[in-house]
Amino acid sequence: GDICEPDFIKQLFKTEKIDIVLHFAAQTHVDLSFWHALEFANVNVYGTHVLVAAAHEASVEKFVYVSTDEVYGGSTDEEFDESSPKRPTNPYASSKAAAECFVQSYWEKYQFPVVITRSSNVYGPHQYPEKVIPKFISLLQQNRKCCIHGSGLQRRNFLYAADVVEAFLTVLKEGKPGEIYNIGTNFEMSIAQLAKELIHLIKKTNSESEMEHWMDYVKDRPTNDLRYPMNSEKMHNLGWRPKVPWKEGIKKTIEWYKENFHNWKNSEKALEPFPVTEPFAQLSGP
Repeated sequence: GDICEPDFIKQLFKTEKIDIVLHFAAQTHVDLSFWHALEFANVNVYGTHVLVAAAHEASVEKFVYVSTDEVYGGSTDEEFDESSPKRPTNPYASSKAAAECFVQSYWEKYQFPVVITRSSNVYGPHQYPEKVIPKFISLLQQNRKCCIHGSGLQRRNFLYAADVVEAFLTVLKEGKPGEIYNIGTNFEMSIAQLAKELIHLIKKTNSESEMEHWMDYVKDRPTNDLRYPMNSEKMHNLGWRPKVPWKEGIKKTIEWYKENFHNWKNSEKALEPFPVTEPFAQLSGP
């Protein structure tokens, strides 16, 4: 079913014994959001409102809304904590920030037990290859170049999937209603450095010139934040910290894609420098 279908969602809560909601469902591809902003607003904002309203009506025990570090906007030096203002710079992040407001309003108005999480970039096995790490791995494994947007100096924090799962389990158990939690990691790397790291691991080279051979710089997206540094002390106080080292996590990820890349439908399309998709269905209007 679709979170944008109120009748379906209401029926779901009536027929299933749902006590906790973890709301991950979203349009998430930042590049795509510039061209399909209305679709992102529909799914991420309207869909979230449908879901939280139905969950409230069904009196679920906890509603966890999974947001993103991108709602803070970019920063070169300031570290964001949960009280930092939201300054999103792309349609995806804007839709997630707006959805947060709807979710938070159910706590303010009804004391409905909602919790909001904002996490760093997650990577690991099973991720659809439109995201940067599986995309670069898959390109290199097919003897194709990493397509790097703009300068490649944009830095991202990467969190292994198993660690973020532990974070959500911690939030389910220990997270306080009405609170926001940053789920971050101090591990940070520029996109250009990420490409070099993967070239080194997959192509078995330390040569700078050979690494450059496997890097293809393409035009940048309309806006591309430089960094999303987050303070996750609040999560640490609940007893959670990331445990999987980069070397271990990326090794497992590379091995998985070697065997499983072609299990996705249209996986080749995901490897284009910019998204290639079928047009979204037009939203009905007057």
